[in-house]
Amino acid sequence: MTTHPEPTLAAPGAGLPMPELLIGRMIFGLKRLRYDHATCTTSFLTERAAIRKMVDRFPVEMRSKQVLIARPRGLEDSSRYWSVWMTLDHLRITNEAFSNIIRSLVDGIVPPKVVSTADVKPDPEVTAETDVRYEESCSQLEQTMRQCQNLKTEKKYAHPWFGPMDAAGWHTLSAGHMGIHREQLRRILAAI
Repeated sequence: MTTHPEPTLAAPGAGLPMPELLIGRMIFGLKRLRYDHATCTTSFLTERAAIRKMVDRFPVEMRSKQVLIARPRGLEDSSRYWSVWMTLDHLRITNEAFSNIIRSLVDGIVPPKVVSTADVKPDPEVTAETDVRYEESCSQLEQTMRQCQNLKTEKKYAHPWFGPMDAAGWHTLSAGHMGIHREQLRRILAAI
């Protein structure tokens, strides 16, 4: 893992290598079949605490430094040159989206916008405010998880990699998504 000023990476939204995507779909499909509200919520909170602990051990003045890392499974190539704050900003964006999608589906409404992985890329110019906004997004999603108990909704909303999912599917995705980016953060911190 080395630092490069401007690496050449795949375009945002290019996705995962096909074999990895197919295996990921199978594993995620099994997780959705075994869906349990309390387990998913606990997993999300565990990932949140692990990320916070990791980030807090790192000097604030280094959190904006972008570094090139080896790509962990589940991460697009375009996300390999991020900083700690960029990663937290991405999680803020997606946590807010997950919360809004879950609430909409529970209310019987399918969000009108088609979601794209390119739409949730962070701003490279993010600042220390990102730490606070990330925590707020985690709290927002946690509150949604606690308030919305019946997530096996009739209405579904499509994820770009996993297709149409009910609110329980989006709930299931939340913890796994945090885990992928916890590994990304671990690699960023190790590289710096």
